[in-house]
Amino acid sequence: MQVLVRDNNIDQALRVLKKKLQREGVFREMRLREAFEKPSVKKARQKSEAISRQRKLARKQLQRDGLLPAPKKKPSV
Repeated sequence: MQVLVRDNNIDQALRVLKKKLQREGVFREMRLREAFEKPSVKKARQKSEAISRQRKLARKQLQRDGLLPAPKKKPSV
């Protein structure tokens, strides 16, 4: 992974790096590997994640088809 530092702006480069790592799921992977996870707990977690992914995809499809209202946008401050 590579991040360009422009005009010696390290803070901006760090933000970009953190965003890339977050998008790749590195932080989540690190948190999961901190301690041993029993196989039964791991299986249950993976199953619940798969269910939530499927529900999210179905919800987005219904919104695209116009059968569900679009989510309300947060007001900008």
